[in-house]
Amino acid sequence: MPTTLIRSLYNIQPQHAGGVITIGNFDGVHLGHQHLIAKVVKKARELAVPSIVITFEPHPFEFFLGKDCQIARITNLREKFYALAKCGVDLVVILPFNQLLARISASDFVDMIHLSMQPQHLCIGDDFRFGNQRQGDFQLLQTMGRQRGFTVESIDTVLIDGERVSSTRVRTALAEGKLEMTRRLLGHAYCMLGCISGGDQLGRQLGFPTANIALHRCRTPVMGIYTVYMHGMDKRPWPGVASVGTRPTIGGTRALLEVHLLNFHRDIYGLKVCVEFCQKLRDEICFPNLNLLKEQIVKDVAATREYFLKNGVI
Repeated sequence: MPTTLIRSLYNIQPQHAGGVITIGNFDGVHLGHQHLIAKVVKKARELAVPSIVITFEPHPFEFFLGKDCQIARITNLREKFYALAKCGVDLVVILPFNQLLARISASDFVDMIHLSMQPQHLCIGDDFRFGNQRQGDFQLLQTMGRQRGFTVESIDTVLIDGERVSSTRVRTALAEGKLEMTRRLLGHAYCMLGCISGGDQLGRQLGFPTANIALHRCRTPVMGIYTVYMHGMDKRPWPGVASVGTRPTIGGTRALLEVHLLNFHRDIYGLKVCVEFCQKLRDEICFPNLNLLKEQIVKDVAATREYFLKNGVI
């Protein structure tokens, strides 16, 4: 069965009650998250009830910091939903993170979930905190669970190289261009999803047409020039070079993902694609003029061809 997306507790139906639930931000859906969700799915199957992930939109740090938010989101909402769906959960419930949710007490938050969904069992990460000023914890859940008729299980963290796998650690690896470490923390290559839209045709004017993809997040976790694969146009992924940045040479301010595909000449506007990041080539640079920018793009494309030739792709 495909995973169902439900926006807000108001849309919960009777058949969704009595399930096994986990709650969290799940930014990146890294190996620690996957380990936790696997426990949820296993327990739900044992009880023959729905497996449910409750998460928030926007991410709380985006809500509290607004336009000044300097923390990058690893996954936007669509990327997070697809990652959670791959974990095999039956239901993903999105709670709008607003003033009401920001101010709710920990005990009232538990009662809200209990009254709406009547869970049988909760699985939470060992660092899970919730409610106003993050006052809720495992002990509160256990106490309220005994009173309201659900059980609670704390799931141990996952370690890699002796350190906790966390969203912060994934963000740091991405910001530093450490894509192999990112792969280890996520269990797969880092990817961005999006729909190809029209741009200002600057890449075409410079001789390197690009597929443009909006990022849909306040701050991007990757910046610079990368070798990539693009999935979604053919049966096989297509190699290319991607730029993630604001395009300072032409005075840009909004971050954009632009991908130049090697030896590709088809119209793919409107297509939903997945961009898989392979290797970082360099940081974004502000060039004095477009001629110098074009010279650098030539070098970037040459480096990309060399990368994929070494890997037997082209």
